[in-house]
Amino acid sequence: MSQLIPDQAEVVIIGGGIVGCSIAYHLAELGISDVLLLERKKLTSGTTWHAAGLVAQLRANLNMTKLARYTAELFRDLEAITGQPTGYRVTGSLTAALNAERLEELKRQATMARSFGVECERISPSELLSYWPEFSGQDLLGGVYLPGDGQTNPVDTTLAFAKGARAGGAEILEDVCVASLLVDDDKVTGVRLNDGQSVRSRTVVLANGMWAKDFAAQHHVSIPLQAAEHFYIVTEPLDVFDSEGIRPTLRVPDEQAYYKEDAGKLLLGAFELRAKPWAVEGIPEDFEFTSLPYDFDHFAPVLEQATSRFAPLETAGVQLFFNGPESFTPDDRYLLGETPELKNLFVAAGFNSIGIQSSGGAGKVLAEWIQKGYPPMDLWDVDIRRTFPFQSKKPFLEERTKETLGLLYDMHWPQRQFETARNQRLSPMHDRMVGLGAVMGELAGWERPNWFATEQETAYRYTYGKPNWFGACQRECRALEHGVALFDMSSYPIFHIKGPDAVAKLNRLSTNQMDVPVNQVVYTQWLNPRGGIEADVTITRTAEDAFMVVSSCASELRDYHWLLDHIDDDQIATSNDSEQIFMLGLMGPQSRHLLEKATEGSMEHLAYYQSAMVEIAGCEVRVNRLSYVGELGFELYFQKEDALVVLDRLLEVGQTFDLQPAGFHALNACRLEKGYRHFGHDIHDQISPLEAGLGFTVDWDKPFFVGKEALSAQRGEIDNRVAILSIEASDAPFMIHDEPVFLNGEQIGMTTSASYGYRVDKSLAMVHVSVPGRIDQSFFSQSGFEVEVAGQRYPVALTRRPLYDPKSERVKE
Repeated sequence: MSQLIPDQAEVVIIGGGIVGCSIAYHLAELGISDVLLLERKKLTSGTTWHAAGLVAQLRANLNMTKLARYTAELFRDLEAITGQPTGYRVTGSLTAALNAERLEELKRQATMARSFGVECERISPSELLSYWPEFSGQDLLGGVYLPGDGQTNPVDTTLAFAKGARAGGAEILEDVCVASLLVDDDKVTGVRLNDGQSVRSRTVVLANGMWAKDFAAQHHVSIPLQAAEHFYIVTEPLDVFDSEGIRPTLRVPDEQAYYKEDAGKLLLGAFELRAKPWAVEGIPEDFEFTSLPYDFDHFAPVLEQATSRFAPLETAGVQLFFNGPESFTPDDRYLLGETPELKNLFVAAGFNSIGIQSSGGAGKVLAEWIQKGYPPMDLWDVDIRRTFPFQSKKPFLEERTKETLGLLYDMHWPQRQFETARNQRLSPMHDRMVGLGAVMGELAGWERPNWFATEQETAYRYTYGKPNWFGACQRECRALEHGVALFDMSSYPIFHIKGPDAVAKLNRLSTNQMDVPVNQVVYTQWLNPRGGIEADVTITRTAEDAFMVVSSCASELRDYHWLLDHIDDDQIATSNDSEQIFMLGLMGPQSRHLLEKATEGSMEHLAYYQSAMVEIAGCEVRVNRLSYVGELGFELYFQKEDALVVLDRLLEVGQTFDLQPAGFHALNACRLEKGYRHFGHDIHDQISPLEAGLGFTVDWDKPFFVGKEALSAQRGEIDNRVAILSIEASDAPFMIHDEPVFLNGEQIGMTTSASYGYRVDKSLAMVHVSVPGRIDQSFFSQSGFEVEVAGQRYPVALTRRPLYDPKSERVKE
């Protein structure tokens, strides 16, 4: 009997796994009942049906943890709400440390968990073994216990979401395959089914998991994810579980394994460090509740280790050897939100084996995003706008996925760099930089010099303590302070806007005044209507009707599409020239003299935040006088074909001045000393310029700019502030982010980014502080501030003023 399929719906969801059903459920909860969910086969088919069902609460940062905690809390009540059994139970979880580095990581995680409101206990080896007495723990150093973690039945939980969604008015249809989207200009208007029928819709959601990439690609939408094989075994019932109570899930990340007791059986799974991508050329059309061929050789190392760890496995019968596909993304974070390529097309996919525990939170915030038209919280970590089209290419995904599956259990080192699928975006000066000793890191596909090696240290050796590049970075910062340093800043995005109404459009978009003289540089923010910072940019007026925008590397597509959305004018031309125009930074007290020799002209006339066109070795170069490191400095912009000529001239002249090449670790350290904010860490779309201490970029005399009304309501009533934290102790730890900050024992905030400050000789971090009432300078003059790192608290100082050159005299010399 054929199904009656409506010809329109307010929201169409493609995919009936746990995430798609959660979105439908939460839309119904918000009163959006005209929802149509279409599943190509049966609900839960693909990945959900074979998931292990682990429900953990702690994630890598506060907002991701909020979503995971919400999922756990919802699962506790979902059966009562819907009447559909879910199989959810609170079991707790354990994570074991088999070496000192992992133990340090777990200590830091425990501190972070408690600051996020997640109950977490550090436990001794004997305490861990009391839960799993059969576990061989001769090399066990300790662990953590999260009593609120749990387990659920993925199929039953999905059906509970579906039942709740239907009760709220949503329609869920199985065996309906969507062939393509309906698109009008740059907006999605519905879907077309395999039989040719069209369903009109205001919003379409791609919750179709590992099918999402190829489905979206037919509309030139990039959704970078790739399926990979995930292995586990299930034993016959074990006697040791017969009379036991519920055992916590046990994770042994140093052996890439997890142990789950389920109905008297053991489920042993793994996140091996070298994974097997699956179906790179496409998923079979008939794939549904299908397992993949089991690769015994691939899983054997994990099983051998587990057998030596858990003695009952030696004699246990194995009921099931299982291998099923799950989808993974290039950075091991899932993909959520509206696509930059097509309006009204939303994505919730690529969950990297945490789809069950993420389903409730992801479904809730995406439903709210659809309802409100903007994200309800800072979701930049998983926002699909952070990704790039090159990441959807098959060779890249096949290689990178071999690494990303194992990242869940690998060490989460500070500054860890991806090892696979590198060299995707190269500066034309890349080889020169390598020849100068650059140790490269990768961001947004760009290979960037992070530091310049000495003969002793030519590669990363990861640690939670003092890094092996400390001395090199210190040398670079000293050169910045006393001489001159050269930065390859080619990864910074560059946009151009030209047209008769360009200044008016930019003035509506920007907090600062854009109607400035030609060759004036302006630092400004672009806000959303709620006053939150959407972009942090510098803009140069290059002509009466033309402007150049410089953004931050990871935000390239986010910022460019925000610009396009607000420059809706046929008379204005916009272009993203990030791979045609490149930049070098020349910074330090000797930078002016070096530049004068390279240009054979005086630079004394070029004032702070001014721009000029000069010639270097016969090449046209735009020079902007500004600095992100707190020293006299210049940014040099030139065409790709001129890059090596300009660089070689600077290196030649630089020999007279002991020019030091410097990397992004030094730049980060120096910007923290100056209190310069970094988008995505210290500032984001839920924090305003006033809260961020960037009120000086706001021109209140302008009659209008996006977000002005919301910003005006905040004036004088700020109870959130961004501040600079410093530790002077000789044993000061190296902070990363999300370390809790206390005043007289009460938590008042968390760190957002950190580094060592080489010029001030202190360990530094940016901090978000939130307390009732107005926060002014007297607040920061108090004593009693502390930061907690790995379970230990350290006295700290907080200030709103830069620690290095607080009057900014050096940048204006």
